This record gives sequence, structure tokens and C-alpha cells, in this order.
Amino acid sequence: MLSKRIIPCLDVKDGRVVKGIKFKDHRDVGDPVELAKYYDLEGADELVFYDITASSDNRNIMYEVVSQVAEAIYIPFTVGGGIRSVEDIRLMLNAGADKVSINTAAVENPQLIKDAAKLFGSQCIVLGMDAKAISETPDDGLNVRDAISINPSSQWEVRIRTGSGDGDSTNIDAVKWARYAVELGVGEIVLNSMDMDGTRQGYDLDLNKAISERVSVPVVASGGAGGNEHFLEAFGSGKVDAVLAASIFHYGDNKIQETKKYLFDNGISVRYEGK
Repeated sequence: MLSKRIIPCLDVKDGRVVKGIKFKDHRDVGDPVELAKYYDLEGADELVFYDITASSDNRNIMYEVVSQVAEAIYIPFTVGGGIRSVEDIRLMLNAGADKVSINTAAVENPQLIKDAAKLFGSQCIVLGMDAKAISETPDDGLNVRDAISINPSSQWEVRIRTGSGDGDSTNIDAVKWARYAVELGVGEIVLNSMDMDGTRQGYDLDLNKAISERVSVPVVASGGAGGNEHFLEAFGSGKVDAVLAASIFHYGDNKIQETKKYLFDNGISVRYEGK
């Protein structure tokens, strides 16, 4: 059985790590390079770096910060935010990233997934997905193929350009988009619940389960971790392969090794130094 992964997330804005609630009201947390070093030493399995306003600001990701983080750590490192082309992906991989996450650009140009997977391998290409529960069916959005559009049975919609709020509606069903993206070549999905982000009330287990059961690639739960029991729930009923968390680690509420011990003691296979 493959070990489950614990992945701290660095949301970076204006060169600083920040954390908000439901993508709003961001608070400064610290320096991305120093935090990356800390999590490497703490025993994180991987690290994710998101330049959260690159897409909404219509600018490129911060290459120098990515390069500095990559040089400072030894664990696998995923970067995302403002990735729009194959050349952007190449640049991030050359800067030291192991994987590149694409979100807005993948929705607007799905061919980017296929081209990138062919050039760099599916193992390098991550689909970042911001999903929001549907209260009513949107009547606008991008022109997408009918096969992945929202219908009356849809429960979650994909949102893009979410760096500073609710983002833009796409009229795309989250579950259908996940399946289609895997067909195109993504090797992993980071699934962020916009409704639970920063709330510390737990992951959206229904959302994670719905997608984990319908795709053949690893799914990483994101948005809502507030305690070790939430990680256990995500691996159990949520059926995910990894958990992404920010607030719970940034503010010192949990140490990664303590979290791993809790999971290990509850029957979850993790890379835990104390066993």
C-alpha cells in the first residue's frame, strides 16, 4: 500500500506566504523560503507553492521565489499560479519544481494539459481545481463541450481566477472536469473546496469522495483542515491519497510528526519516523 502524504501549502502573495478564509481576508504568515525549509525539516512529504494572484492579476508566477524555495528543500515541490503555456511549465521545472499545477489555463485551454503531459510526462502535470457547491445553475460561463457542462444533477462547479475571492463561474461540473482532465493526461488532482477553505471545519468529504472514486490518479484534498481527525476523515470516507493543509501548520496548532503519529496510530499508512 502506498503511504498517504501530508503536504503543507504555501499560498504566496506579493512575495509573502498568506492565509485567508474562503479565498478572502488574507493574513501574512511569513517568508516562503524559511517556511519551506521548516516544513522540509519537520518531515513533510511534499510541498505545494501557489502564487495565488498570478492568474487574477494576469501576470507570470514569481520565478525567483520558486527557484529559491527549490534550492532550499529536498522534498518534492509543486508550483502553480499564472501558468499559461508549455513554456511556463518548462520554466518552472527548470527552476526546480518537480510538478506544475495548472488551473485557470487548463479550463480555458484543455489542450495545454495534453501538450504538457506529452512533453514532460503526466507525473509532472497536476490539475489544480477550485470547486464550489452549486446553489443554483449558472446561466453563463465559458464555451465548453456539453459533456462537462453543469446540469441539474451537478453538485459542484469549477471556478477560475480565484486568487482574491469567489472567482469566475465556468459552468463546468467539477466531477466531469476531473475525469476529462485525467483523459487528457494529468497525473494528479489537487482538489480545493472553496466553501471549506480556511474554515478549519474539515474537508468536504462528499466532494473528495465523488472525485476520488471516479478518477484513476491520486487526489489531494485541500481546504478546511482544523485537526488531526479531519485528516483521518479525508483518508477514510474522503478516499483521498494525500491531504493539503495550511493554517493548521502555519500557526503551530499541529506539528507534522504529531499528525503522522496520530494517523499511524489510527491505521493509516504514512511515512512516520517514530514507528
